[in-house]
Amino acid sequence: MIRVDFYRLTRDPVERVLPAIATRILDAGDRLLVVAAPAMQRQAIDAALWAHQPASFLPHGMAGTPDAADEPVLIAGTLDTPAANGAAMLAIADGEWREEALAFDRTFLFFDNSRIDDARATWRTLGAAEGVERHFWQQDDRGRWSEGP
Repeated sequence: MIRVDFYRLTRDPVERVLPAIATRILDAGDRLLVVAAPAMQRQAIDAALWAHQPASFLPHGMAGTPDAADEPVLIAGTLDTPAANGAAMLAIADGEWREEALAFDRTFLFFDNSRIDDARATWRTLGAAEGVERHFWQQDDRGRWSEGP
């Protein structure tokens, strides 16, 4: 079963939310591919992964580099399958659903209010798809996440 987690960003931008999820994925021994089309967003995610923990950083790199296959977290501008780093987990950071995401075991779709209509349409489409489990997460005013309806 493929799992898709919808994360509605109402308080924090994706570069503040993604490092915590990436940490959990790495702690579980998995790899992550992060996709964001805008170069500025990829740069912000890169900086956030470096600064997530004061004493260290989350190991990561950019797609297209010689070491891409070795990176536990790989940041890319496009979604190519299979992931260059062998990731089974995918984070779509720019809110733009891509059908290729269904090739991954688990996808995190981050979206803000500017992409809410797109996210709703994707939710409905995936609801009709066989073998897809959907979850919706919402953030409260204190930054805590809870699973929503």
